[in-house]
Amino acid sequence: MKTFIRSPRIGLLILLAAVPVCALASLAVGAAGIPLPVLIRNLSHSVLSVEHEILFRIRLPRIVLAIAAGGALSVSGVLLQGLFRNPLVAPYTLGISGGAALGVALAIVLGLANTFAFSLPIAGFTGALCVMGIIYGLNAARRIKDVQGMLLIGVMISFMATSLFMLVMAMSRSEDLHGIVFWIMGSLDEPDIRLVYGLAVVSLIGLGAAYLFIRELNAMALGEQDAHHLGIDVHKARKRLFLLASILTGITVAVTGVIGFVGLVVPHFVRLFFGSDHRYVLAGAYMGGAVFLLACDALARTIISPLEMPIGVITGLVGGALFISALARKRLGVG
Repeated sequence: MKTFIRSPRIGLLILLAAVPVCALASLAVGAAGIPLPVLIRNLSHSVLSVEHEILFRIRLPRIVLAIAAGGALSVSGVLLQGLFRNPLVAPYTLGISGGAALGVALAIVLGLANTFAFSLPIAGFTGALCVMGIIYGLNAARRIKDVQGMLLIGVMISFMATSLFMLVMAMSRSEDLHGIVFWIMGSLDEPDIRLVYGLAVVSLIGLGAAYLFIRELNAMALGEQDAHHLGIDVHKARKRLFLLASILTGITVAVTGVIGFVGLVVPHFVRLFFGSDHRYVLAGAYMGGAVFLLACDALARTIISPLEMPIGVITGLVGGALFISALARKRLGVG
């Protein structure tokens, strides 16, 4: 694969520098713009001011969440695209987001949304876990003979979960619809700091766990038969990679709602710049996803300021435009 960066290590350093730059820019923009000198003063000193409260209580947790969610979804996309050897597979293709959305919708309709702490994230992860369990169980029982069958099962479950979700919406009261629609459009405005930093820890652990499968991912890129000849237990690797990617996606969706296109677009561009060696692709995807979601969040907070656009709308528009542009220039291989 022809790449645009001769040294992947230089590319990783560029992305590593881009993350704090985008984070600082995201801290400065919004309904209440903060000039750079004021921003630096509030970050370097404990200053009792309105800007200090905005930075540390609102924007900094939001930035941490953007980095964690963007990184987790992108790493999940890399794992699934490597597992299925299909560039159109995304973390939401297998019905994980549909299951999470169905779980949240049921929780809202049944009046469980405010009954206890973390009720919606728990409901979302439970829905995602049910979908994961069905696909993983069929694979573990060897009733799915190959990855294509596994992919088809996931797509069908996604359609079924989406249909049930729409049925729940159709039967919901009008006051419940707002909460359901707001959740499925995705949001980085998470008030509970424990969920924010919890997802950050999970995403970093997931990235570290993904590096345990570098050999399997690089071998499976050649095809399952070649990977088997190289001594890879393909069936076991398939189950573990799917489980890791699903857990990362399920937990992220449970906290942020459905934020599309991150796990589809970012892995493509990372491979475009870094090649197919997963030693560089995984780290590049994590940082690339963080930069992409930080940039989209900054746009979401400034385009119609002082109002805020749903982050899922921005990622869909920006990610789709970038993907179509790259395809039109024949820079991305999808065959």
